[in-house]
Amino acid sequence: MPFKVLVPDAHMRDLDIERSVSGDAIEYLVYDELDPNAIPDAVWNDCDAVLIWHRMRLNADAVAKLHKCRLIVRVGVGFDNVDTAACRARGIPVANVPNYGTTEVADHALAMMLYIVRGLGTYEARMKADPVTGFVAEDVPTVRRLRKTTFGAIGMGRIGTAIARRAAAFDMNIVYFDPYLPEGHDLSLGFERVRSLKALLERSDVVSLHVPLSDATRRMMGAAEFATMKKGSILINIARGGLVDIDALYDALYSGHLTAAGLDVLPQEPPVSRPKLVEAWRTNADWLAGRLILTPHAAFYSESAYEDMRTFSAEILMDYLVEGTLRNNVNPGWNSKAA
Repeated sequence: MPFKVLVPDAHMRDLDIERSVSGDAIEYLVYDELDPNAIPDAVWNDCDAVLIWHRMRLNADAVAKLHKCRLIVRVGVGFDNVDTAACRARGIPVANVPNYGTTEVADHALAMMLYIVRGLGTYEARMKADPVTGFVAEDVPTVRRLRKTTFGAIGMGRIGTAIARRAAAFDMNIVYFDPYLPEGHDLSLGFERVRSLKALLERSDVVSLHVPLSDATRRMMGAAEFATMKKGSILINIARGGLVDIDALYDALYSGHLTAAGLDVLPQEPPVSRPKLVEAWRTNADWLAGRLILTPHAAFYSESAYEDMRTFSAEILMDYLVEGTLRNNVNPGWNSKAA
């Protein structure tokens, strides 16, 4: 009999890519829900694995219904929507898909930075308003030379490294802060490592975030951190919206202490309850013009990356359910406790 894999919050109902990997070995139980309670308990009870996207929060109550589940695979990198502690307590491993979309995310971060420092938003708005009177290069406060400025990366995993390499190609000086990497890691990269977040913020002209969201990192960029950043600096966040206190970012931009920001992620997605920063951007507030770029959590996306993400997810399922090989485990200790 095929393994039963629950897809509770399918981003798309078409699972042709996944089925091309698993064949007849897996029967996919596909739902398009945000609330775990909208799926019958019997479905949760009987599934052999869960393939979850980002739209549903797999909380402890839902995990408690997983009587037969052997594996949870998060279709993507971030796994803050899965209660990994609850999974660990029930002896269920959780895996993510870290090996897709790295180049897309890195390119997106650099595109945001270039959009800001080359004044593209301001130039486009001027030209659209009047191609004659708007045909002016000067008087754009975000425009600057990148060469010899400092790019500060918070987190130097695969994405942080890919972004830093691109920034270095623009002749920027690279510094990074990552307390979880072993000593000597900087020697393999040729980038300068600093020992504290404060040291990075004080030195960087551009600060870019590349860390997962957890209790330890939630709102790691708040009023105190923005005040520590260099006057006129730029913030880029293509990681997780919860890393940034968005109201404090509003204040830092409004005061002029920060020149600009690029955000691909927001604390609430989509922003149904719009933060004042998003509202100021949406209504084209004069003081914010050309200083903020927002994109809809799209840094990861390309057709190629999407195909990779879905293919690798199915491969992770097959490797564990059929072969017993666990890849990309993100809740270590899961096998030390009985369900």
